[in-house]
Amino acid sequence: MSQIETEQTKKPASSIDNYFKITERGSTVRQEVLAGLTTFLAMVYSVIVVPGMLGQAGFPPTAVFVATCLVAGVGSLVMGVWANLPMAIGCAISLTAFTAFSLVLNQQISIPVALGAIFLMGFFFTAISVTGIRSWILRNLPIGIAHGTGIGIGLFLLLIAANSVGMVVKNPMAGLPVALGSFVSFPVIMSLVGLALIFGLEKQRVPGGILLVIIGISLVGLVFDPNVKYQGLFALPSLSGPDGKSLIFSLDIKGALNPLVLPSVLALVMTAVFDATGTIRAVAGQANLLDEDGQIINGGRALTTDSMSSMFSALVGASPAAVYIESAAGTAAGGKTGVTAAVVGVLFLLMLFLSPLSYLVPVYATAPALMYVGLLMLSNVARLDFDDSVGAMSGLVCAVFIVLTCNIVTGIMLGFSTLVIGRIFANEWRKLNIGTVLIAVALVAFYAGGWAI
Repeated sequence: MSQIETEQTKKPASSIDNYFKITERGSTVRQEVLAGLTTFLAMVYSVIVVPGMLGQAGFPPTAVFVATCLVAGVGSLVMGVWANLPMAIGCAISLTAFTAFSLVLNQQISIPVALGAIFLMGFFFTAISVTGIRSWILRNLPIGIAHGTGIGIGLFLLLIAANSVGMVVKNPMAGLPVALGSFVSFPVIMSLVGLALIFGLEKQRVPGGILLVIIGISLVGLVFDPNVKYQGLFALPSLSGPDGKSLIFSLDIKGALNPLVLPSVLALVMTAVFDATGTIRAVAGQANLLDEDGQIINGGRALTTDSMSSMFSALVGASPAAVYIESAAGTAAGGKTGVTAAVVGVLFLLMLFLSPLSYLVPVYATAPALMYVGLLMLSNVARLDFDDSVGAMSGLVCAVFIVLTCNIVTGIMLGFSTLVIGRIFANEWRKLNIGTVLIAVALVAFYAGGWAI
């Protein structure tokens, strides 16, 4: 082959290919679209869960449904088009629970003030991202803890998926907190069959194998599961609740500046900084989107998009936003560029008018995909440098306690603290830098002060 022919074969096929670097990153438009569909199906449950949780606190569920779709749609589009990364954004389930049950129901904070607190959280979060503090945290994330975060998130995904279908349940007896659920139940059987099918299809390199399994199991559910029903195709979105009032621009920022509310804002900021930062790092690592220094490609834009999405959430009446762990389902399906996230964004905006379709994808259809992604992320164990026993063991502490406490920030805090103390007692204090020590001290103080979510 001549040099001219070689250059022509390497030339991007279109302006879209050139902008998103699709060919350069070893992907195709078809692969990116399939990855986007996979991520969307893996996280579409949020449009049901988030309105349900906030509805218990008095938020109008129909209005929250619209807000949830808008946050995921706009946030994911910005992440895809501006940051060019295959990471989808949505209303964070953990922060949704904190908003509903702690802020509104427990502390008796009004909904407008709660939205004001979310806006302030997004503002401070964005300031931390724009000024480079968040990037500084990423640069000072020890490699062992970085890999440990990926391992822990993988285990966390496995637990979430297994629990969602009843495979792992809360232990009703004395002893350990979890137990095996009903092994012969339809959701558990379908989840295990789906996981095995993904193993086979991915081994055979079948394009869109994960997506095919999700669609196939959804169709089986439609036939055999009475809970999966076709409820129509179109539904006009409602921007207000039963009382006719809309949550859009209803936030009360002045009320959120009350000294009694500010500690909750701090808790939201700290949790979001380390939870979302750890998630972004883990997903980027799983997709091989790190530069030669181990930093996230376009990391600054990704962090800024992530943080500003929470400000947008407050404006439209939703809970804080974050990059979804389920984005790893799309990267496992081959997503490497922002096209994946853009597809997710478009589908969530279409979901505003296609809400009945969300009920056609049962949880046991997406659980196998999350389990598979969780298993893939466990490969980070091989990246741990066990010649550096303190660094490797600190990473494992981080990983294990992410899943044992069901909290990414808790795992990161324990990883940092054991690393610093371990380095000192192993006479390896020269391997520590001031940034790592400062982060460890801040995290321990955050937990010791009782501010952790």
